[in-house]
Amino acid sequence: MRMSAEHVRWQTDLMNSAYDANLIRAQSQKLGHEALIQPHPSHARPARENAFSAEQKQRFNKRTIVEQLNARLKDEFGGRLIYLRGASKIMAHLMFGVVALAVDQLLRLAG
Repeated sequence: MRMSAEHVRWQTDLMNSAYDANLIRAQSQKLGHEALIQPHPSHARPARENAFSAEQKQRFNKRTIVEQLNARLKDEFGGRLIYLRGASKIMAHLMFGVVALAVDQLLRLAG
Protein backbone atom coordinates (compact mmCIF):
# COMPACT_ATOMS: atom_id res chain seq x y z
CA MET A 1 0.00 0.00 0.00
CA ARG A 2 2.81 2.39 0.86
CA MET A 3 4.66 1.91 -2.45
CA SER A 4 1.46 2.27 -4.49
CA ALA A 5 0.45 5.38 -2.55
CA GLU A 6 3.55 7.12 -3.91
CA HIS A 7 2.26 6.72 -7.48
CA VAL A 8 -1.54 6.40 -7.33
CA ARG A 9 -4.28 7.97 -5.23
CA TRP A 10 -7.27 5.94 -4.11
CA GLN A 11 -9.72 5.96 -1.23
CA THR A 12 -10.69 2.34 -0.59
CA ASP A 13 -8.66 -0.82 -0.01
CA LEU A 14 -10.67 -3.88 -1.11
CA MET A 15 -9.25 -7.17 0.16
CA ASN A 16 -10.35 -10.73 0.73
CA SER A 17 -10.30 -12.50 4.09
CA ALA A 18 -6.62 -13.47 3.78
CA TYR A 19 -5.78 -9.82 4.54
CA ASP A 20 -7.99 -9.57 7.64
CA ALA A 21 -5.38 -8.34 10.12
CA ASN A 22 -5.27 -5.39 12.47
CA LEU A 23 -1.87 -4.25 11.12
CA ILE A 24 -3.24 -4.06 7.57
CA ARG A 25 -6.32 -2.16 8.73
CA ALA A 26 -4.11 0.24 10.70
CA GLN A 27 -1.84 0.85 7.68
CA SER A 28 -4.87 1.51 5.49
CA GLN A 29 -6.23 3.99 8.01
CA LYS A 30 -2.81 5.65 8.34
CA LEU A 31 -2.82 6.28 4.58
CA GLY A 32 -6.31 7.79 4.83
CA HIS A 33 -8.02 4.89 3.06
CA GLU A 34 -11.21 3.06 3.88
CA ALA A 35 -10.43 -0.63 4.48
CA LEU A 36 -13.09 -2.98 3.10
CA ILE A 37 -11.69 -6.32 4.13
CA GLN A 38 -13.81 -9.44 4.04
CA PRO A 39 -13.86 -10.82 7.58
CA HIS A 40 -11.95 -14.05 8.14
CA PRO A 41 -14.21 -16.77 9.57
CA SER A 42 -11.72 -17.80 12.27
CA HIS A 43 -11.26 -14.29 13.65
CA ALA A 44 -13.60 -13.56 16.52
CA ARG A 45 -14.84 -10.00 16.15
CA PRO A 46 -18.12 -8.37 17.08
CA ALA A 47 -20.70 -8.59 14.28
CA ARG A 48 -21.02 -4.82 14.02
CA GLU A 49 -17.36 -4.48 12.95
CA ASN A 50 -17.80 -6.97 10.13
CA ALA A 51 -21.00 -5.51 8.70
CA PHE A 52 -20.62 -3.53 5.47
CA SER A 53 -23.13 -0.83 4.64
CA ALA A 54 -25.12 -1.24 1.40
CA GLU A 55 -22.76 1.18 -0.38
CA GLN A 56 -19.69 -0.66 0.91
CA LYS A 57 -21.13 -4.01 -0.23
CA GLN A 58 -21.67 -2.58 -3.71
CA ARG A 59 -18.06 -1.34 -3.87
CA PHE A 60 -16.72 -4.63 -2.51
CA ASN A 61 -18.65 -6.63 -5.14
CA LYS A 62 -16.87 -4.72 -7.92
CA ARG A 63 -13.69 -6.41 -6.71
CA THR A 64 -15.11 -9.76 -7.86
CA ILE A 65 -15.65 -8.45 -11.40
CA VAL A 66 -12.06 -7.21 -11.61
CA GLU A 67 -10.70 -10.49 -10.28
CA GLN A 68 -12.71 -12.44 -12.86
CA LEU A 69 -11.27 -10.31 -15.66
CA ASN A 70 -7.74 -10.73 -14.29
CA ALA A 71 -8.27 -14.51 -14.16
CA ARG A 72 -9.50 -14.56 -17.77
CA LEU A 73 -6.50 -12.48 -18.85
CA LYS A 74 -4.17 -14.99 -17.20
CA ASP A 75 -5.97 -18.19 -18.20
CA GLU A 76 -7.30 -17.42 -21.68
CA PHE A 77 -5.28 -14.52 -23.09
CA GLY A 78 -1.63 -15.28 -22.35
CA GLY A 79 -1.09 -13.35 -19.14
CA ARG A 80 0.10 -16.26 -17.00
CA LEU A 81 3.31 -17.30 -18.76
CA ILE A 82 5.35 -14.70 -20.58
CA TYR A 83 8.43 -15.88 -22.46
CA LEU A 84 9.83 -12.46 -23.29
CA ARG A 85 12.53 -10.18 -21.95
CA GLY A 86 12.33 -6.45 -21.71
CA ALA A 87 9.67 -4.27 -20.19
CA SER A 88 8.37 -2.92 -23.51
CA LYS A 89 7.94 -6.43 -24.98
CA ILE A 90 6.16 -7.66 -21.88
CA MET A 91 3.91 -4.60 -21.84
CA ALA A 92 3.04 -5.11 -25.53
CA HIS A 93 2.29 -8.80 -24.90
CA LEU A 94 -0.04 -7.99 -21.99
CA MET A 95 -1.75 -5.14 -23.84
CA PHE A 96 -2.49 -7.43 -26.81
CA GLY A 97 -4.12 -9.76 -24.27
CA VAL A 98 -6.11 -6.88 -22.80
CA VAL A 99 -7.30 -5.82 -26.27
CA ALA A 100 -8.29 -9.41 -27.11
CA LEU A 101 -10.11 -9.70 -23.77
CA ALA A 102 -11.97 -6.43 -24.42
CA VAL A 103 -13.04 -7.60 -27.88
CA ASP A 104 -14.17 -10.94 -26.44
CA GLN A 105 -16.23 -9.18 -23.77
CA LEU A 106 -17.84 -6.93 -26.40
CA LEU A 107 -18.69 -9.95 -28.54
CA ARG A 108 -20.27 -11.63 -25.52
CA LEU A 109 -22.42 -8.56 -24.91
CA ALA A 110 -23.46 -8.31 -28.54
CA GLY A 111 -24.20 -12.03 -28.92
